[in-house]
Amino acid sequence: MATQEDLSTYVTLVSSDNFSYVIRRSAANISEAIRRMLDPANGFRESQTNTCHFDNINGMVLEKVCEYLYYNEKHKDARDVPDMDIPPELCLELLMAADYLGGMG
Repeated sequence: MATQEDLSTYVTLVSSDNFSYVIRRSAANISEAIRRMLDPANGFRESQTNTCHFDNINGMVLEKVCEYLYYNEKHKDARDVPDMDIPPELCLELLMAADYLGGMG
């Protein structure tokens, strides 16, 4: 069973096809949209449940978004960071997801 500390440290991102990804809040907060959803001051349901549902992002794309959020967090102060490997078939959907999630990096 999750403790209150676990709930504040981790958040769940749910895709349109019901895939769930549990990631650190610090990584999720890289996204401006997710940060606003989870901010209790904004009064969104997500801030109470620590769960964000994305009806317009499928599981494969959301998984890559999560990878990016961790990649960005890991390399935030580094120089000459190599590019992430992104499958060409996901580029357009990832671009749309990045636009929706806003300010990712």
